[in-house]
Amino acid sequence: MPERPVDHDLRSVRRSGGRSAAVLGLRQNFPQFLLLVAVNALVGGTLGQERTVLPLLAGEVFHLDQYTSALTYILAFGVAKAATNYFAGTLSDRYGRKPVLVAGWLVALPVPAMLILGPTWSWIVAANVILGVSQGLTWSTTVVMKMDLVGPERRGLAMGFNEAAGYLGVAGTALFTGYLAASYGLRPTPFLLGAAYIALGLGLSVFAVKETHRHAKTEAANHVDAHAGAGAELSTREVFTLTSFRDRSLSSVSQAGLVNNLNDGLAWGLFPVLFAAAGLSIAQIGILAAVYPAVWGAVQLVTGAASDRLGRKWLIAGGMFVQAVGLAAVAAGNGFGIWLTAAVLLGIGTAMVYPTLLAAIGDVAHPQWRARSVGIYRLWRDGGFAVGALLSGLLADAYGIPTAIAVVAALTAASGLVVAVRMRGGDHLR
Repeated sequence: MPERPVDHDLRSVRRSGGRSAAVLGLRQNFPQFLLLVAVNALVGGTLGQERTVLPLLAGEVFHLDQYTSALTYILAFGVAKAATNYFAGTLSDRYGRKPVLVAGWLVALPVPAMLILGPTWSWIVAANVILGVSQGLTWSTTVVMKMDLVGPERRGLAMGFNEAAGYLGVAGTALFTGYLAASYGLRPTPFLLGAAYIALGLGLSVFAVKETHRHAKTEAANHVDAHAGAGAELSTREVFTLTSFRDRSLSSVSQAGLVNNLNDGLAWGLFPVLFAAAGLSIAQIGILAAVYPAVWGAVQLVTGAASDRLGRKWLIAGGMFVQAVGLAAVAAGNGFGIWLTAAVLLGIGTAMVYPTLLAAIGDVAHPQWRARSVGIYRLWRDGGFAVGALLSGLLADAYGIPTAIAVVAALTAASGLVVAVRMRGGDHLR
C-alpha cells in the first residue's frame, strides 16, 4: 500500500533542539499499542469482577430490599470515576501518561480485600469509590496513550481496539465470576480474580509501558484545528466549556456519552435483580451479564474502524436508537431467550457508539488539550453511571424495574435524536 502523505509529514517533523520526533502510526508503534490493549483488558476485568456478583451480594448477604439503596455502589463508583476522569487528562499533560497509569493501579490495590472482607454495605460502597478513582486514572490514560501513538489516521480503529479490550475483559470476568459464585459462593473466590488482575496490570505498567506524551507533541506540530478559535493555548475552563456546551460536535458527544452510561448503570445494577426475580439461575444471570459487554467489546473491532471511513455522526445516532430498542425488549420481555436477544441488541448499539464517541473527541480537540477534553467527556460519560443508578433506583422503587428500563429506553432514543440534529458531520476528515 503506498504511504499516505500525511503519515510522511508527521514522521518527518522534528522536535526543537534537533532531536528526532516521535514516530506516529499503528504499525510503527504496534508492540506498545498491543501492550496497552492488554493493560486495558485487565482494567476492564477489574471492573467485571463486580458485574454479576455485587447486585446479588446486596440482596443475599446484606439484605437490602430497596433498589435505590442497593445501587449506591454504582452511584459512588460513577461519581468517583467521573470526577477522576476530569483530573486525569490534566495530570497526564502535566506529569506524563505513565505516572498516572501506574498511580491508578496502585489506588486499586485494596479493592478486592474490601469486597471480600467488608462487614457492612458501607465497605462495599467505599471500595467502589476507590475503584472509580482507579478506573478514572487507568482507563482514561490508556485511551489517551493509544491516541498519542496512532496519530490522526487510525483513531477510530485505535479506540475500537481499546474499548473492545476493556469490555471483553468486563464480559469474560463477569461470566467467569458468575460460575465461580455458583460453585464457591459470592465471597471470597470471585474477587480473588480481580486481585490477580490488579497485580498483573501494575507490573506491566511499571516495567513495560512506555511514555507517549512526546507523540502528542509531534502530532500537535502538524495539527489543523477542526474549528476556528480552538488553538493549543486554552485554559482548562475554556476546554470544559467547549467540550460540554459550545462546540456542537463535542457537546453532542458528551451528552450521548452520559446517556450511554446511564443505561449501562441501569443494566449493571438492575438487570441481575430482574433476572433473579424471574427465576433464572446464577449461571444464567452470569451469561446474560456477560453477553451484553461481550458483544459490545467484540463488535467495536468493526465499528471503530468503520467510523474512520463512514464518519462518526450516524454511527453514534444509530447506535443510540439500537440501544433503545434493546432496552425496550428487556422491559417488555420475559425469559432467558428474549433477554439474550435484547442483550445482543444492546451490545451492538453500544459498540456502534462507544469507540466512535472517543474518536470524535480526538478529531475535534487539539492534541495540546486533547487529554483534557477526553477527561471532560469522560466526566460527563461516567457521570451517567451515577445518574443511571439514582434515576433507575428511584423509578424501580416507585413503579417497578420494567418501568425504569422503559423510561431509560426513551431517554436513549432522545439522545440519539440530539446527535442527529446537532452534531456536525465530517469532523473526522480534518
